[in-house]
Amino acid sequence: MHVAKIERKHGGRTYVSYLLRQSYRADGKVKHRTLANLSHLPEPLIDLIRRSLQGETFLGSDKAVRTVASKPHGHVEAILTTCVKLDLENVLGSKPSRQRSLILALIVQRLLFPCSKLASLRYWHSTTLADELDVAEASSTELYKALDWLGKRQGLIEQKLAARHLEEGGVILYDVSSSFYEGRTCPLAQYGHDRDGKKGLPIIVYGLLTDPCGRPVAVDVYPGNTADSKTIPNQIVKVREKFALTRVILVGDRGMLTQTQIDTLRQYPGLGWISALRSEAIGKLLEEGILCAKLFEPVPLAEIASPDFPGERLIACYNAALAKERSEKRQRLLAATEVNLTRLAAEVQRRTKKPLRTAEIGVKAGKLIGRHKMAKHFQLQIADGLFGWQRDAASIEQEEKLDGIYVIRTSEPAANLGAADCVRTYKSLSLVERAFRCLKGLDVLVRPIRHRVEPRVRAHVLLCMLAYYVEWHMRKALKPLLYEDEELEQLRRKRDPVKPAQPSESAAVKKKTHQTADGFVAQDFRSLLAHLGARSRITYEVLAPTAQATFHQLSEPDALQAEALRLLQL
Repeated sequence: MHVAKIERKHGGRTYVSYLLRQSYRADGKVKHRTLANLSHLPEPLIDLIRRSLQGETFLGSDKAVRTVASKPHGHVEAILTTCVKLDLENVLGSKPSRQRSLILALIVQRLLFPCSKLASLRYWHSTTLADELDVAEASSTELYKALDWLGKRQGLIEQKLAARHLEEGGVILYDVSSSFYEGRTCPLAQYGHDRDGKKGLPIIVYGLLTDPCGRPVAVDVYPGNTADSKTIPNQIVKVREKFALTRVILVGDRGMLTQTQIDTLRQYPGLGWISALRSEAIGKLLEEGILCAKLFEPVPLAEIASPDFPGERLIACYNAALAKERSEKRQRLLAATEVNLTRLAAEVQRRTKKPLRTAEIGVKAGKLIGRHKMAKHFQLQIADGLFGWQRDAASIEQEEKLDGIYVIRTSEPAANLGAADCVRTYKSLSLVERAFRCLKGLDVLVRPIRHRVEPRVRAHVLLCMLAYYVEWHMRKALKPLLYEDEELEQLRRKRDPVKPAQPSESAAVKKKTHQTADGFVAQDFRSLLAHLGARSRITYEVLAPTAQATFHQLSEPDALQAEALRLLQL
């Protein structure tokens, strides 16, 4: 039996019929007998009947296919495709290698779920990452060898990034941070100025160098007892010799570009800088009359000159909002310190049978006035069994004169960089601070540092920087879906350089309504990655009588996932 398709034309139209027929032989000829007219059936059912008569076997859906696995894939796809667009593999190494694949997997893992290298081996199997990069069978030994391989290539990697994002005569942002270290075996772990607030633990210091947009280009790791300013000579050598840039403008904060380091920079023709004066230097300018309130009328920005800073431009700024904020904060701290000192005075007065000695009172008072860093604003009277205090009005008044005032110093002539642009450029250091927030506390999580030998600690920090490099580009592409200010780059170039930065109207609406301009729920970077990860790659197994086979299928993206993929140009 078979299904015959009969086409007849009548009146300019074609009519199609499907007939179930039986073939037989009579008088040496093949003839057909019609058993049924199938034309009223749906075409898919007619096709099944035809294939069944041809010998195909059909099973129920529950017996034909079995779901073998379902792994999150959308976030892996998004990050890996971004890496391809950035040509990150070529940045890591020009030739394919096992080490390159493992490092790329660690970079992606750092964005998916930051964890130790050993935990990464286990986590890879819970997503499609290991399959995509063919690292499913990797061992811990291979992973540590790959990390050593990365450390040895740091110079080449940074040179490639510098060639992409730094240019002759351009701006370079540089800042330093630190992270605590749990252990004692690494020589980099030393006690120093801990920015994490983790008392009693040694730290490591690392300096991050970025382009004017805050895109990371290079990172260096130093012992924890290294002062910020001591890292500058190393950066000068890197920029001049390794990156072969002779004319750049280095931007660093007042604690970084000290007078000593600025004197060092002057030894390199073509190497400019932008920094700021310390409060002591600003106070001296006020005492000398070079800096006064009249300078800030009507515009809160003025260029001044001082013989103490020959060959430099000084740009004085007055921020009224900042002045008010600092004044209010000082009053709160003074009041809090007075409460503590009053309690101490009452305690000393109560101790009549065994009065407190002068030394004992001094120790207690020193801790109290140092708690809020208000020691300079109090005068103490201490003797055996006696304690008194009063505010130092002259000291408070002198500090009040500095409220809201800051002075930018630069080597750049006005013809190259106007006063307003100079202030804006200095304030762009906030982009490096944002990078540190992502590295330390939001997405990449550079700490805790679990490595014990110096080369691997350095390689770990480099790995985290490369992960942030990928994240930086993803954040830029996904801005319309995130709480990011989409107009921020344009606003930075034209907004008032002195007044506090204000978000654009579109960003304010987004934060108020929690909705994007296209009607999507606004996301942060981490939640959007998680939502992309909800798109799975499902593995099915075909249960055929003759042979078994497997195939993969991606779940269809929802509207938010589809928009994210579009923005990433996947």
